[in-house]
Amino acid sequence: MKILLSALAAAPLLAIAVAAVAQTVAYPTAFVGGKDVQAQLQAMLTEMKPGQGFAWKPVVRDGSNVAAIEIWKKPGKPAVHPDQAEYAIVLEGRGTLVSGGTMPDRETRNPTLVEGSRIEGGTTRTLGPGDVILVPAGVPHWFGITGERLVLLGIKLPKGQ
Repeated sequence: MKILLSALAAAPLLAIAVAAVAQTVAYPTAFVGGKDVQAQLQAMLTEMKPGQGFAWKPVVRDGSNVAAIEIWKKPGKPAVHPDQAEYAIVLEGRGTLVSGGTMPDRETRNPTLVEGSRIEGGTTRTLGPGDVILVPAGVPHWFGITGERLVLLGIKLPKGQ
């Protein structure tokens, strides 16, 4: 009888634990294979117009969360994403990352993007295939291109995640 009462008393806790586990596996995994990533990259390169300095296209998406291929053929402006960290992996090419410091002449383009003409006091790093970058939300950064292009797999992460 004691064992039966103990089991009945534990049943609500077991139900809560099972429900919690079920909630953690409720989301499907987004996946794209390496061959498909390379095919998308080649298609993007073919579609780029002469003189076009930047192209961006998602490879996987889950609502507002996106992993995208970024092709840089020309450097963009220094940027800050106030509420998003930027995570990237260099897929191919070579370049330079300047991050940190200050961006004195800020111009807000939209709620997720502030641009400027320069970064003062930032740290410069050389980039190549396989390098991993994580720029925290609110930190100025700029990508320079060495050679023909710099290709990144870029992901924006909401601040605090």
